[in-house]
Order: sequence, then structure tokens, then C-alpha cells
Amino acid sequence: MSGLPDNDQQAAPPEIDVHRALVVGRSPINRVVVSKIVERSGLKPIAETPEAAMETLRRIVPGTVILDGGASNKDCDGLMAQLATLRRMSGGKMPCVILLSTRVGCGKVLQATATIDAVVAKPITPEQLQPVVERLLESQGGCSGTT
Repeated sequence: MSGLPDNDQQAAPPEIDVHRALVVGRSPINRVVVSKIVERSGLKPIAETPEAAMETLRRIVPGTVILDGGASNKDCDGLMAQLATLRRMSGGKMPCVILLSTRVGCGKVLQATATIDAVVAKPITPEQLQPVVERLLESQGGCSGTT
């Protein structure tokens, strides 16, 4: 299984592992909490820092990516171009991307980019995140939604 090629000129779409979820964030505690919530939905989480996630996406393409934006919503900005390329290569649908945000009115972030499918406000609880993950799993053919 391969993720993003070194040159994104590859004609074939990437092979997507819909059973995997990449959980990205600077806080190890948040990565563990989100990973446990994702496991409840039947996904196999891979928890990484933003820097390590870039390398992971070169090897595999998970069906779901959950980004912890941090206090400024910018902790994972370095991944956005890579995620946009993967979505373009897969026909614009995958991987599904969820942003965990501390900011009120974070729906504007969703409108500003076609790469984010859902925004979930912090603090993250199973009652908030799990329904969003499950809704996106149900619609794996086409991700979209806000919370």
C-alpha cells in the first residue's frame, strides 16, 4: 500500500485504507484521547505529530484523518497541501478530514477549504467526535459535514 508519491504526478489514484485513521496533533494526551474515541468506531488509529504524519502519508493513505489544530488552528497547516493532493488523486473524496478546533465559529474554516469535511469544537468528548466519525464512515464515498 502506498501513500503520496514523491512526485504527485502519478496517474493512478492512491490505495486508501478505509479501516485506518490518522490522528495528528502536537499534544500526546490529545492524540491518545482521540485515538481511543476513533477505536470505538472500529477504526485502527495511527497517532502522529504533524511532522511524523507527513512521512506516514507518504507510506499509507488512511480513510480518515483527524487534525488537532491546537490553540491557533494552525498546528497541522503543513499537512493541508499533502491532504489536498491525496484528495485530488482519489477523485476529491478521500481521505475524509476532521479538524478539532478551539475557536468559536470554526465553520468558517470549513468554508475556506475543500480539504476539511467536518470541524468539531474542543474540548473533545466521545459524544461530540464519535458521531462525526461514524457519519463520515457511512458516507465514505463522499465526505462532508460540520459539527
